[in-house]
Amino acid sequence: MMTHAGHAMPTRAPRRRRPFLVALLAVLLAAAGIGMIGVIGFLIFLARLPVSEVTPPHDADGIVVLTGGSSRISDAMELLAVGYGKRLLISGVHPTNGVSDIQRSLPDSQPLLGCCVDLDRSAVNTRSNAVETRRWVRERGFRSLIVVTSNYHMPRAIVELSHAMPDVALIPFPVVGDKWNDEPWWASGAAMRLLVLEYAKYVAAEVRVRLDKLGLSTMVAAGDPSPGSHTRSDLSHHGVRHDVARRSGVSMN
Repeated sequence: MMTHAGHAMPTRAPRRRRPFLVALLAVLLAAAGIGMIGVIGFLIFLARLPVSEVTPPHDADGIVVLTGGSSRISDAMELLAVGYGKRLLISGVHPTNGVSDIQRSLPDSQPLLGCCVDLDRSAVNTRSNAVETRRWVRERGFRSLIVVTSNYHMPRAIVELSHAMPDVALIPFPVVGDKWNDEPWWASGAAMRLLVLEYAKYVAAEVRVRLDKLGLSTMVAAGDPSPGSHTRSDLSHHGVRHDVARRSGVSMN
């Protein structure tokens, strides 16, 4: 197109806004779909969590309790006392804690502590709990195991333990705190954060285990410190003292 002075006017570049908007809409729809899948998965995860403690259907060769939540150790000691297992492994005990700490918190447990309880101070997360438990099980020649941990932590614990010991029968004993049914989880910000974080860790463990079975797993799982790390992700820094101090519903560990 020519101007009155005989100069050509610059032509406008073709509009590119529509492809950009289409791409943006596709990204938003994909994000919304992933978010919806995550929400549905989280709700299914919550629906499957036990809301009450149930006596194990039968006894086992041994019992393992994973530290990090209130009343886990006391419940495991009760199971040992009534004969549900021959020995008990307390996995994830803080390096500075010992048998005397348990004796002070559970004075009636002294006879059992002297004969039938082993302490694992090496495990620092759920994955290394499984590694140390496997070592203990193999040394004892056990073929079945009652697993004691909090109800919200049980799904991930079973994923890790069953992957580490596929030939060992696992019997879950989920510990349910008093406040679990007294206060809805959605009414507490701390409980909500704990459950969302635990669900994310559970999904990460499931993915890593599936990749490992395909030979595609990395040495360190996403969001889970390596077994040699001193960072405790889901275990209490207070060790045994915190675990048996008092029973509560959902405590951040």
